[in-house]
Amino acid sequence: YLLELLTLRQDVRPGLPMVRRMKEAIQKEEKLKEANEKNRQKSVKEEEKERRDLVLKSALGNENKGFALLQKMGYKSGQALGKSGEGIVEPIPLNIKTGLSGLGHEELKKRKAEERLENYRQKLHMKKQANEQAADQFRIRFKNKQEERKMEGDLRKSQRACQQLDMQKDIDVPKETWYWLEPDEEDKKDEEDKEDECTSSDLSVSEKLHILTAYLRQEHFYCIWCGTTYEDSKDLSSNCPGDSAADHD
Repeated sequence: YLLELLTLRQDVRPGLPMVRRMKEAIQKEEKLKEANEKNRQKSVKEEEKERRDLVLKSALGNENKGFALLQKMGYKSGQALGKSGEGIVEPIPLNIKTGLSGLGHEELKKRKAEERLENYRQKLHMKKQANEQAADQFRIRFKNKQEERKMEGDLRKSQRACQQLDMQKDIDVPKETWYWLEPDEEDKKDEEDKEDECTSSDLSVSEKLHILTAYLRQEHFYCIWCGTTYEDSKDLSSNCPGDSAADHD
């Protein structure tokens, strides 16, 4: 009774029986694996490889005819070949071909793999160049659009100034229709016949701006960049930096 009670007390500890059973199962599995490895029959290729490795690792003996002929010519074991000993010491290793592919197949596969890799690198490089060119074109277009918007604003400012200065000199009709701001929609219907559409449409925004600023300087001695009306042409040329926004920057 006391022995059974001691056994029960030992097994009552939590997790102890489970751990013991797992250890026993692992040991049993390892023993079974070792037994299978010992009883497993080696394949023909494995046996051939073992025999070949054994023969290659063993040195040639005196019974070998080639080695006997070398000894007669003064060769000693471990000595390099050649008259002055500059040749090889170990035999040329064997490269055993185990696959069914023809000679040169591995080199062909290697060359094709290198070609695929090179093509992939070229595609990546071309894609990178295309992305960089697209980014450059976007920046150029964005910059040109910003400059065009700025010129359009400068042209409207010049047209407004031209209209005010012309009206101060009692000029009721602009020299060119586009010298002044376009009239409202109601007035525009009445003035449609008087507009010179060809002259307006043939000129770009930059050309209109250049012509109009030159007119303001010559006719009214006014510079839109300075926002100043000068007394005469001499005062304008001596006090105004230039006739463009770049000259005033």
